[in-house]
Amino acid sequence: MTDDSKNKSANDGYGSHHRCNFCGKAASKVKRLFAGYEAFICNECVTLCHDILVTSPEIGDVQQTFDVPRPAEIKAFLDKYVIGQEYAKRNVAVAVYNHYRRINALADKKENGRLERDNDDIELEKSNILLIGPTGTGKTLIARTLARYLKVPFSIADATVLTEAGYVGEDVENILVRLYQASNYNQAMTERGIIYIDELDKIARTEANPSITRDVSGEGVQQGLLKILEGTVSNIPPKGGRKHPEQSFVPINTSNILFICGGAFDGLEKIVARRAGKKQVGFDAENLDINQDTPEILSYVEPSDLLEYGLIPEMIGRLPVVAPLQPLDRNALFSILTEPKNALVKQYVHLFKMEGIRLTFETEALWEAVAIAERKKTGARALRSIFEKAMLDLMFEVPSREDIEEIVITPGVITGEGRPKLINKSQRKTA
Repeated sequence: MTDDSKNKSANDGYGSHHRCNFCGKAASKVKRLFAGYEAFICNECVTLCHDILVTSPEIGDVQQTFDVPRPAEIKAFLDKYVIGQEYAKRNVAVAVYNHYRRINALADKKENGRLERDNDDIELEKSNILLIGPTGTGKTLIARTLARYLKVPFSIADATVLTEAGYVGEDVENILVRLYQASNYNQAMTERGIIYIDELDKIARTEANPSITRDVSGEGVQQGLLKILEGTVSNIPPKGGRKHPEQSFVPINTSNILFICGGAFDGLEKIVARRAGKKQVGFDAENLDINQDTPEILSYVEPSDLLEYGLIPEMIGRLPVVAPLQPLDRNALFSILTEPKNALVKQYVHLFKMEGIRLTFETEALWEAVAIAERKKTGARALRSIFEKAMLDLMFEVPSREDIEEIVITPGVITGEGRPKLINKSQRKTA
């Protein structure tokens, strides 16, 4: 039976005078016409009503308070997933604690009717966070882990695809649309979520002096982000703006949304070294013996360095908390493989355990992976690509075999020059 005949049979019994009481279409013009008590509704209006129910903001208390973990508790949770970066984790833990304590304080004021009167007129400002460090050092992981621990909505935005409104690319407001969708279209939850803006360094001004041509993906994006970072009411289209022009807008107040921005800022170390490494005159002057290759060079970053790099002054002012991340050394890379709750080695062991096989790694094999990762200079990201390549043949063959009980990964497996040790069930019984 064809679709047309199905639709016809579905509407049998409804004459041409029967119409949808919502849109007015006749029964012959729609696929289905549902009858109710002295009323009819077509399938198109049912779909539209469903979309409205899904995308409409849920009623909730925007200022709802919740228990805020102490900075030490936040850092302890980050320690389970992020290896090293002690200074950055402490910095972020304090900033996040103060941010959500600020939200609770505002909620208490509204609940008790003590808004800006008597002596209680101190206004706490929002402190967004800027994470600076080489690729693969844990910037995105810190932001994602924070959101998981605090149980708040979280979304990631890539600054490289953003453009000024009206140009080809994504509008700045799309950042809020993603967070709104991540909160299951709950307006109250959205307004206390976390947004991580990655690759912020890629939207730096190309030149220090203004150009006669518009920098729509650089300085223009920075200008567009200013109000959202500081706090404003932005009307967003729940499904995204350009493909669904018929949808109603939802107002989102960004005053309590925590923005965490991150970027590698490649070349910033040269700017810092040029400034901080200069010999200063005077008895109290601090002469720093540093250069661009000093591991902790980013710890000396100051606003003037970010300005010279290409961030506009207004953007720097809205990111008051700067948390530098250091490059990962050999020991840190080795720890990343084994210590975190979601360590790469633990993930592979669990994957093979689901196949009924015990997987073990020789220590020398792990150190071989660390050595390769160091040469790639992409931090912890290199480790996954190394293991994916090394384990590909095993993960292809093992599900088809039932005679293997244990697999031992040797250094040759990591380098691609050898095979793993396979222990069969029959060999184990013989032993």
